[in-house]
Amino acid sequence: MSIVRPYGDTTGDGMVQVSFTLPLVHDKRAEGAAIQLANKMGMDPAMLVHAKPMGEGFTFFVVYGKVNHLVDTEKVQVVERDFPLLSAKEVNAVIKRRMRRRMNVVGACIGTDAHTVGIDAILNLKGIAGEKGLESYREMSVTNMGAQVSVPDLVETAKACKADAVLVSQVVTQRDAHLLNTRQMSAAFREALPAGKRPLLIVGGPRFDELMTEELGVDRIFSRGTTPREVASYLVHALTGSSA
Repeated sequence: MSIVRPYGDTTGDGMVQVSFTLPLVHDKRAEGAAIQLANKMGMDPAMLVHAKPMGEGFTFFVVYGKVNHLVDTEKVQVVERDFPLLSAKEVNAVIKRRMRRRMNVVGACIGTDAHTVGIDAILNLKGIAGEKGLESYREMSVTNMGAQVSVPDLVETAKACKADAVLVSQVVTQRDAHLLNTRQMSAAFREALPAGKRPLLIVGGPRFDELMTEELGVDRIFSRGTTPREVASYLVHALTGSSA
């Protein structure tokens, strides 16, 4: 079945739950405003199930209601993994066989982003979800620049390390800061290095759209749930053209 609708209490009943904050003091009028917003979003009927003050002059709401919208799964666009998922042993073997040297990887959080959880999960030895990070791969040389790295510093470090790939994590997304920073980063690398000499540019974070690689000027976007093994497998695929 390609046409589906949300499931709440019974199959196909169209029930959904949404949460949001309004800049209003919590009172009856604020609750009415929340219902009005839900109605304008297409929820009818809409039921207010939770309301809580969130500091002075703000209220957080949870609304439950029915929508009539349908989803055609055949029209959903996603980025499918187009490379095999390799083990650490296989990744190391490919690098040693095809590159005949260690793969150089530089990672950072750029701009004012101080959230290193994402980049550390991919690069640090301890890794995430039972997978060790890229620092554990004997055929990789990893430089983790940490947080709040300026784009010029990232470019200079990548040049100094002769980076094959640059990994950038962006968690802060207010006012689309992650998109602005990524565009600045890709433009800086294009200006600093000629085509064919630039490293792979890879960005990741929970709010990125994986379909925006061309628009942002990068080679790959990884979203939430990405593991070190996935990134390592992509790197050897993209840099060596080998699947194993």
